[in-house]
Amino acid sequence: MSPIAHLQTSTKAASIGIVLGGALWGLFWIPLRAFEDIGFEGAYPGFVFYIIALLVFLPLTLAFRTPITSKRDLALAGLLTGTAFSFYGTSIILTDVVRALLFFYLTPIWGTAIGILFLGERLTAARVIAILLAFAGLFAVIGFGSRDAINLGDLLAFTSGILWTIGSYKIYQMKDTPAVQLCTGFLTGAIVATAALIAFGGDALRGTDPFPALAPLWPYLLATALYALPMILLTIWPPKVLTPGRIGILLMSEVVVGFISVALFAGDPLGPFEIIGAILIVAATSLEILGNKDAT
Repeated sequence: MSPIAHLQTSTKAASIGIVLGGALWGLFWIPLRAFEDIGFEGAYPGFVFYIIALLVFLPLTLAFRTPITSKRDLALAGLLTGTAFSFYGTSIILTDVVRALLFFYLTPIWGTAIGILFLGERLTAARVIAILLAFAGLFAVIGFGSRDAINLGDLLAFTSGILWTIGSYKIYQMKDTPAVQLCTGFLTGAIVATAALIAFGGDALRGTDPFPALAPLWPYLLATALYALPMILLTIWPPKVLTPGRIGILLMSEVVVGFISVALFAGDPLGPFEIIGAILIVAATSLEILGNKDAT
C-alpha cells in the first residue's frame, strides 16, 4: 500500500483530520458574517459560500475523475451532509454563533446511537460520561444561561446535527468513493438545500435585498475559495474511516475555536454559562479521545 493510500485509511490520520476540519468550521461564521455585512441576508451568505466552494472543487473532480459506483448513494450522502451544513450555516446568521455551535453538538448522542444500532459498537463508560458532559454543556447554555426563547436558527442548528450524523454514517458505508466526489456531492446538496430554504423559508431566510452590490465581493470570493478547500476535504474524508459517534465527538474542536474566535472578534454575547458549557463539551471531547485509544 502506498503512503498516500495508507494515510487515507489511517484512523489516526482521520482523527487528526477531523479535529483540524472542525477547527476550520469553528471560523465558518467569519466569512458568513462578512457576506452578511456586504448585504446578503437570510440564507444567502451560505448560498454564496457553497457556490464558490463548488467552483473550486469541480476542477479537482474532473482531474481525478473515477467511475461512480452508485450515483444514488452519492446523491443521498451529498443531500444529507449538504443539507446539514446548509442548515448550520443559516443558523449562524439567524442566532448567536455560540447557540448554533451548541445546538449542533448533540451529534455525539446521535452518532453513538447509530454506532450501537448498526455498527456493533459497545457503549463504553467513557463514551457514556462524554455524552453526559456534552448534554450538561448544552443545558448550561439553554437551561441556565439562555436569554431568549428557542428561535428558528436554534432549530436549524439542532436539525443539522441529526442530518450530519446520518450523512456521516452514509459516508462510512462508501469507503471506496473518492473524497473529492463526496465533497462535490456535499456542496451540491448544500446548494440545493439552501436554495430550498430561500424559496420556501419566508422573509427570514430570503431577506429583503437578495442581490446587493457585487463590487466589494471579490476579495471575499478569493478568501472563501482558499478557505473552503481544506475545510471541506478535512470534514468529508474522515467519515469514510471513522464511525459517526467518534466523528461527532472529535468534531467538537469546532466549539473550542468557535468560542475563542467569538470572544475575540464577534459582537455576540459570551457569558459565564456559555463558558461553562464550552468547558464541559471540551471535557467530553478529551474523554472520548483518552478513553477510546483503541479507536485510533
